[in-house]
Amino acid sequence: MQQLMKILTQDHLYILVTILLLFISYGLVSFFLRKIGRNPKYLLPKGSFKKLSWPLIIILLSIFIRIESFRDLLGLSEFAFWFKKGSTLLFIFSFTWFLLVLLGIVKKIVTSMYNIDEADNLKARQVYTQFNILERIGIFVIVILALGAALMTFESIREIGVSVFASAGVAGIIIGFSAQKFIGTIIAGIQIAIAQPIKLDDVVIVEGEWGRIEEITLTYVVVKIWDKRRLIVPTPYFIDQPFQNWTKTNSDILGTVFLYTDYDIPFEALRAELDRILNNTDLWDGELGIIQVTDTKPAHVESRILVSAKDASTAWDLRVHIREKMVVFIQNTYPQSIARTRVRLEDSSLEKQKGDRNS
Repeated sequence: MQQLMKILTQDHLYILVTILLLFISYGLVSFFLRKIGRNPKYLLPKGSFKKLSWPLIIILLSIFIRIESFRDLLGLSEFAFWFKKGSTLLFIFSFTWFLLVLLGIVKKIVTSMYNIDEADNLKARQVYTQFNILERIGIFVIVILALGAALMTFESIREIGVSVFASAGVAGIIIGFSAQKFIGTIIAGIQIAIAQPIKLDDVVIVEGEWGRIEEITLTYVVVKIWDKRRLIVPTPYFIDQPFQNWTKTNSDILGTVFLYTDYDIPFEALRAELDRILNNTDLWDGELGIIQVTDTKPAHVESRILVSAKDASTAWDLRVHIREKMVVFIQNTYPQSIARTRVRLEDSSLEKQKGDRNS
């Protein structure tokens, strides 16, 4: 042991102690993360520790190569500037990586508490929308700050930056006018995240198209149209333009079916048939199902069927189901009550003869 201590210089011992401390630090962090991952109360998503371990290793490595004794041991003291520069850049890169991975894990943990596939998924859609947009904002800010920090480590770039800031008054005004549309788009994306006029999976009517909100970014929104087309809409549209949101507060909705029949149709029979149809389908939620006579015309009577369903898609299926069944019922039971146009034909010669006899 004494011989080994004589061989090892003070610098060698310093390096060994440093390496030992780094390994201990990594072991403590990994133990802490693994323990949290096994605790059901703080359960981490699968693979979280593996994703975090690599940036942690690189952070520790960047600290290690900055140690002066390490350079002396390798006989590279004259390259101290490059070791420090490389250590700084490596630390910025690894720490940025660590923050981005951590941001993704936090989002995954929070969103996993909500099931967006449920029928009443308003809260889940609110959380998903906010975290999707805020994650993109966080990534943008972290990357910009990391890039700025990396560039500012170079003296020449720092001097350029100072001179640019000194003369940035006029340039800032010009850039502001040039980029006002882009800035407005970004601000609109942030407004959507906070105010939430739309959320993921919302049913909307945009530009006369029925669809669901499939994706929300800082600059545009993707609406999945019912026939699988995609409508790409700039985010300011949902701040500046009126549109219909069928699931703003809840997903249940009313559906209408209009019937046009003759005046002699028995409305009580129609109501009884509607009750039979609704009670024999799973599409109806049991809340509302009525028939009302809403208008009369010379050739027909307008009756409106009003029914409720759990969401817009189900309401559509329920409406077409009721329409078909009611038409078949009228055809089979009251064919004489189908709306028709009556025409009265009169013979003009007979009318003339009748008029002569009367005179």
